[in-house]
Amino acid sequence: MLNYAKSGTFPLATHRELSTFLAEVERRAYKQALFAVRDEHTALDIVQDAMTKLAEKYPDKPVGEFPMLFQRILQNTIRDYYRRQKVRSLWTTPLSSLFSSNQDEEFDPLETLEVADDSNKHNRPAETLERSQLVKLIEKALENLPARQREAFLLRYWEELDVSETAAAMGCSEGSVKTHCSRATHAVAAFLKSKGIEP
Repeated sequence: MLNYAKSGTFPLATHRELSTFLAEVERRAYKQALFAVRDEHTALDIVQDAMTKLAEKYPDKPVGEFPMLFQRILQNTIRDYYRRQKVRSLWTTPLSSLFSSNQDEEFDPLETLEVADDSNKHNRPAETLERSQLVKLIEKALENLPARQREAFLLRYWEELDVSETAAAMGCSEGSVKTHCSRATHAVAAFLKSKGIEP
């Protein structure tokens, strides 16, 4: 394999070689994920997801490229997990930013919200249930938004794009992104308030 690496060429992997690689890397990858997320079930899910992505997207890649490809996929999968956790925490932070009396069209609540410490979430079943219910209400509120407001909201707060990246993705100005986000958050706040949820 070292000779292949030096020459810059690798033979294409067979199905058996892919299976062998995955079997060999699974235990190390699991430990790596476990160190990152500190939860056995989540770590297992992350590794299985990463292995599936490698098998589905890169089955015809040369064997020598598997280690780097798999590491990139594994790290991206771990980052995706933390991104989802951050967004879930974002929903459960004090809602004062959503209910802000600030009427500035360019007000961006993402810049004022702090992510809650979610490390003890498994020890707070009542809060977990409340969080789940709140997320469902916010999702319902998003369904009622105009398409551009919903798009801006999701790109900024779910995909975690910054204002300029969101503007590029939407094909509009940064000012428009801030306006869409501001209107969206005010609409979400009004919806939650109508359901009896206030800061």
